[in-house]
Amino acid sequence: MDVLRNHIEEITPLNDGEFDYIQSFFTLKKVRKNQFLISEGDDVRSEYLVLSGIYKVFYLDEEGKEYICMFALKNWWMSDYKSYFNQIPATMYLECIAEGEVLCLSLLGREKIAADMHKMEHFFRVKLTHGFVALQQRIKLLLSNTPQQRYEQFAKLYPDLLQHVPKKCIAEFIGVSRETLSRLHPREK
Repeated sequence: MDVLRNHIEEITPLNDGEFDYIQSFFTLKKVRKNQFLISEGDDVRSEYLVLSGIYKVFYLDEEGKEYICMFALKNWWMSDYKSYFNQIPATMYLECIAEGEVLCLSLLGREKIAADMHKMEHFFRVKLTHGFVALQQRIKLLLSNTPQQRYEQFAKLYPDLLQHVPKKCIAEFIGVSRETLSRLHPREK
């Protein structure tokens, strides 16, 4: 749980009693490669803090084409947030690409921690704000940049993913075909 404490303390300090209370709301889950934490139609019971591994959040269109909304690495939070916050069936998938561990937090637990501790309400607000900013940047990148620029930005932001994520997933994430990705960076085979 040191990872959780360090993660929270990047934003707000905690004493031992506060951290003991907070950690009581989290459960550890080991995740295998290709395991789904969320599938379309599921009840979304948790949001997840990544301790290790690589994950992708995506949806499928009516023809079954996959659209990756995000990758998640260590210290990233992930879920189908529309479903999580509104307590409606999932419309997204959350799949493990490289095995790892996550900490699970229920919506009820999140709300209780935030209500009981102003520090945690602040923490969750800061994390949500950072996520919103990142999402806006991603949308801007997809709408206004060329495929080459999108690839270069991806490589700059996520150099480790280039080595650990299938090229098909990278192509889906930046909105190009696998063939286009090969032309953008010929060494990406």
